[in-house]
Amino acid sequence: MPTPRHYLMCPPRYFAVDYSINPWMDPSKPVSVDVAVAQWTELRDTYRRLGHTVEEIEPQPGLPDMVFAANSGTVVGGRVLGARFRAPQRAAEAEHFRRWFLEHGYRDLTMPEKINEAEGDFAWTGQVLLAGTGFRTDPAAHAEAQEVLGVPVVSLQLVDPRYYHLDTALFVLSESNVAYYPEAFSPGSQRVLRRMFPEAVVASSVDAEWFGLNGVSDGRNVVLPVEATGLGSELEGRGFEVVYVEVSELRKAGGGPKCCTLEIRK
Repeated sequence: MPTPRHYLMCPPRYFAVDYSINPWMDPSKPVSVDVAVAQWTELRDTYRRLGHTVEEIEPQPGLPDMVFAANSGTVVGGRVLGARFRAPQRAAEAEHFRRWFLEHGYRDLTMPEKINEAEGDFAWTGQVLLAGTGFRTDPAAHAEAQEVLGVPVVSLQLVDPRYYHLDTALFVLSESNVAYYPEAFSPGSQRVLRRMFPEAVVASSVDAEWFGLNGVSDGRNVVLPVEATGLGSELEGRGFEVVYVEVSELRKAGGGPKCCTLEIRK
C-alpha cells in the first residue's frame, strides 16, 4: 500500500559538472541548467501528484551538487544525523542542510564525526538501516549511525566504483523487500542480501547503468528513470505502479531520482 511521504529537495539552479568525483562525471561534456531544472521540477511535481509533501531548500552558488539532497541527512523517527562529505567540493553542503533542519524545528540533530554521505549510503527499511561503504561512507560511520539514530544497522560492502553509493545499487520497495544489483556488492554482502530479502527484485546490469536502482518507492508507486524499463516491468509484475521520469541531465553528475530526494521520517 502507498504511504504518504515527506521529502526535502533542492532545485538545481546552479547545476554544473565542473569537477569529477565519480565515474559518471565528465567536465568536458556540456550540461544544461535549464534541462536539469525542468527534469527536477517534473520529479518534484510527480511526488506531489502521488500525494507526497515536498519541501525545498534554497540552493547555493558554487555548490552544483547540492541538488542531490539525499546525501545531506538521514532522518528516522524525527532524529537527524547530518552528513560529512568525503569530497572537499561538497563539504559546505552539510552546513546549509544543518541550518535548514534547525530552522524548521528539528532539534534532535547530530553532526557526524565520521564521514557519512547520508541517504546516499543509508537506506531505512522501516526495520533496519542498510548501510553502504567502500567508496564514500566510512565503515565506522555505521556504528555512529546506530548510536545516534537508535536503530539496528546492517553493513554492506560496495565493490564497483560506478555504484559508489548504496542508493545507486539498491533501494527499498517496502519494509520487507528491496530491489538491488548484486554485482555492485561483495560476495559476503550478496549473501546477506539474499538471506534478508529472499524475494528481492534483482536488477540487470543494463537497468543498473541507467540508475534504475536509484528509484523511490512509497510502498506501491515506484519512481524510476525512463530508461529502466526491464526493472519497471519486473516491478509491475509484482503489483507495483511504476512512474517513469527523465533524469538524463542529472545523471551526467551521477544522480537520479533518489539522489535528489531526502526523506524526512517523523
